[in-house]
Order: sequence, then C-alpha cells, then structure tokens
Amino acid sequence: MAGELVSVEHCLENHLPEQELKEVKRILYGREHAPIEIPEDAQKLAQQHNFEVKSYQITAKKEELTPPRLVRIGLVQNSIAAETTAPVGVQRSALHNKISRITEAAALCGVNVLCYQEAWTMPFAFCTREKQPWCEFAEDADCGPTTQLCQELAQKYNMVIVSPILERDSIHGDTLWNTAVVISNNGHVLGKTRKNHIPRVGDFNESTYYMEGDTGHVVFQTQFGRLAVNICYGRHHPQNWMMYGINGAEIVFNPSATVGALR
Repeated sequence: MAGELVSVEHCLENHLPEQELKEVKRILYGREHAPIEIPEDAQKLAQQHNFEVKSYQITAKKEELTPPRLVRIGLVQNSIAAETTAPVGVQRSALHNKISRITEAAALCGVNVLCYQEAWTMPFAFCTREKQPWCEFAEDADCGPTTQLCQELAQKYNMVIVSPILERDSIHGDTLWNTAVVISNNGHVLGKTRKNHIPRVGDFNESTYYMEGDTGHVVFQTQFGRLAVNICYGRHHPQNWMMYGINGAEIVFNPSATVGALR
C-alpha cells in the first residue's frame, strides 16, 4: 500500500541524519547496546513468515570474583494471524502456528528464555468490554492446548517459555484470570502467576473480564536464573517490582498488549 508506515524506526532511519538519529534513539530507548549478529537461518525464517528479528547485547558491571552468567532472553510482540470474525478455534490455531515459527527463529538465535506477549492467543479484545466471543479464548493454564504446545516447544528447543494467556479456572466456577504460565526447558509446567493490577482507565476496564490475581509475587527457579512475570499494568506500581526483587527474582518480564496512555 502506497504511503504505508512500515515502522517508526524505519521512518526515523530514512529521514534523520545519523547523529540526530542516534540521539533520538537514546531518548526513546536509553543507552545504546551493541547488536548481535542474527544467524542466516533465522533471518530467512523471519523473511519467509513476515516478522522481524532484532538482537542486542546488554552487559552488566563485571565482578572481580564471580564469573559472568550469559543468558539469552527473547521477547515477542505479535499481531493477530486471522480475521477477528473467524471462528475462535481458527484464530487460536493461526496464532499457534505463527508463534511456533517465531519460537523456532528464537531457538536459531540461541535464546534460553522466551516470553510471549500478554494474552497472545487472542486479539486483545478487553477494550471492547464485550464478553462474546472473547471469553471463549480462555483455557486451562495447566493442561490446555496452548500450554501443551508450549511444553512441546520448550522441550524441543531446550528453552524456558513464559506464556501469558486468558485462563479459565474450571475448578472454581470457570473464573477467568489474566495469567502467565511458566514452562521449564524440559517441558514441565513450573507454575503460573496472575496479573496483580487491573487497569480501570476511563472506559477501559479489564475487570469486565477478570479481577486482580491471587498468586502474589511468584518467583520461578529455572536453569537460566530466577524469573518473575509482572504482567502489563503492574509495571506502573513500583512496589510490585520491589516485591519480585525481595522474593529473589533476577529477571522480571513485563508482557504487555497496550497502546497510548496506558503504556
């Protein structure tokens, strides 16, 4: 389509001089990080399935006696893969296929821990405040189809996977939760954590679907470090981050699906 914006970054790179671009990126993203070369197989896979791969090195202060631990973290931000008018099963299956390809690319890049975006198995429809068909995307966090897929991918690629979904708790009256499932690199479900803080901003009110989580500030021990998941709106609450730190988290993910002033 003529005049279509590929990305803000692409626009900046095409219209700003090099020094100005560097300063703008510093303001937007913080200090500059050295890029890591992306394997050719991963680049080809991304091109074939129409997604982007970026890779950067983020260093920490070197300690005198303790050897460094190198961990490759992958973060996924995805679009929908089927029309929102398609049957629920078709939409979820299309996203499963899309994320499987992205996960394969992450594995080719040597990723150890991969975190998908908030409620990745569905359109982020919570802004509509309509129950149907969106609540039909909810599934069992322990043994639903999405968790089973992630277990297969985690074991196949020797990768810890953080999978945020809309959970249906059938044991407690089909209660819905905004949940992240954490799966070890051998394919076992380590546990789940539920969104601690629910946005109620103007007409945007997620409590139409689910309430604040009841799991506290869970930290998961993995082969690649102790990790926690501070889902979306929880990032606006400093003590939320503090509690994950007090509980021993070394890596805290913030999977989000958000726009505008809600960031």
